[in-house]
Amino acid sequence: MFATLSDRLAETFKNLRGKGRLSEADIDATAREIRIALLEADVSLPVVKEFVAAVKERARGEEVSQALNPAQQIIKIVNEELVTILGGETRRLRFAKSGPTVIMLAGLQGAGKTTLAAKLALWLKEQDRTPMLVAADLQRPNAVNQLQVNGERVGVPVFAPEPGNGVGDPVQVARAAMDEARRTLHDVVIIDTAGRLGVDAELMKQAADIRDAVDPDEVLFVVDAMIGQDAVTTAQAFLDGVGYDGVVLTKLDGDARGGAALSIASVTGKPVMFASAGEKMTDFDLFHPDRMASRILDMGDVLTLIEQAEKAFDQEQSLAAAEKLLQGKGDFTLDDFMQQMQQLRKLGSMTKIMGMLPGMGQYREQLENFDERELDRIQAIISSMTPAERANPKIIDGSRRARISKGSGTTVSDVNQLVDRFFEARKMMQQMARGGMPGMPGMPGMPGLGGGKRGKQPKKGKGKAKRVSGNPAKAAAQKAGGGKTTAAPGSAFGAGAGEIDYEKAAAALDLPKDFTKFLK
Repeated sequence: MFATLSDRLAETFKNLRGKGRLSEADIDATAREIRIALLEADVSLPVVKEFVAAVKERARGEEVSQALNPAQQIIKIVNEELVTILGGETRRLRFAKSGPTVIMLAGLQGAGKTTLAAKLALWLKEQDRTPMLVAADLQRPNAVNQLQVNGERVGVPVFAPEPGNGVGDPVQVARAAMDEARRTLHDVVIIDTAGRLGVDAELMKQAADIRDAVDPDEVLFVVDAMIGQDAVTTAQAFLDGVGYDGVVLTKLDGDARGGAALSIASVTGKPVMFASAGEKMTDFDLFHPDRMASRILDMGDVLTLIEQAEKAFDQEQSLAAAEKLLQGKGDFTLDDFMQQMQQLRKLGSMTKIMGMLPGMGQYREQLENFDERELDRIQAIISSMTPAERANPKIIDGSRRARISKGSGTTVSDVNQLVDRFFEARKMMQQMARGGMPGMPGMPGMPGLGGGKRGKQPKKGKGKAKRVSGNPAKAAAQKAGGGKTTAAPGSAFGAGAGEIDYEKAAAALDLPKDFTKFLK
């Protein structure tokens, strides 16, 4: 969603790199580019003005003028200001101290509210809660039926005493749902209400009546992140008419410019609490302003990737595969490779996974053109092999490759590429696990995975280069004395107290007068 904004900001920061100091003209030019980038992303004008003013003020301060790398300091300032306009800290749900926690969902027509209700229910279920969905949207055709279908998909019961399609009283349904939740011991009640427009006085009053009837612990306003600044206008109208505690952004995986996401928290003063970025019921999570800012600046979102991996990966299978790699005896087979690939696919599309890594913005075009069916072809090739071939791919000769290609509906060259890449990948992973990388013999081992082989040390002999001390004062003394220093008796550092004038040597380094401020 923020691709255009990310590209513009990356180009702006690229122009700053390599500059030791930033002039007023540099700061003004950077601020102008940031302003244009935000306006093109459809961010609200008052938010843009406030954001750019804050960046310019801080850019002219001491934190940039005295920095060793002004460009990095500007990026740091922009990152922090983005976090601020996105809401600052992560806002979590408030749960009731006694009785069921009531969460009321409200939003615009077509914002994806009914689907989001089921996503929220599944997310709470994974948090060891026992949610119940309530079908209080009796206005939209088939809204009740849609919620029942979604509830069945996520394994959450749906309270739907009225058929909907214009029949029934949503306020009475909400009241009855509270009694049902207490009777069936559900600790969270999620009420799906009718979609409305900011100018629809009748439906706005209905939402207020439901709120008064059940006294919800949280009222969440659901916003389609693709509709731009109009979402901010309607969100403000709903805030004035009914009120809400937090915002939920849907369709963050769309290709719109994302101005609503950057504007709504700042304009309404209400935090974005959740974000939905896909069609699957699992494509839903807490909204972290700091992580979203990192994504916009192409710094990745590794923490979210780790959290998703912890949910999707089978820990025992992963540990078993790691042990096979550590043994280094070729025990890591194509079966293990396919199991790891299947676990990886639980995280979602490869484009989405790779997009969470830092610096992947420069490869966005390649990621967007990645064919997800390539993983299906790899799985088909491996599945067409015999157990013996998967256990020992070295036995796959020409005739076997022809048979495998026919069985998987691929070509012989596809089979050749898979087998060759498997051997290369296994060799590289084994070297990494044992602590080394090809061509880097001195690279230390990874923590917990054993130490790597030490690189060859230079042989002692007359032709070896003279060793220069890492101590600046000693290095200066060595240069003055022909490369030699003589250790005084009792000296543990290779120099006596009277042999080197350290103050004179330090002065020769020509350091800034007040160098200590850079060490704070």
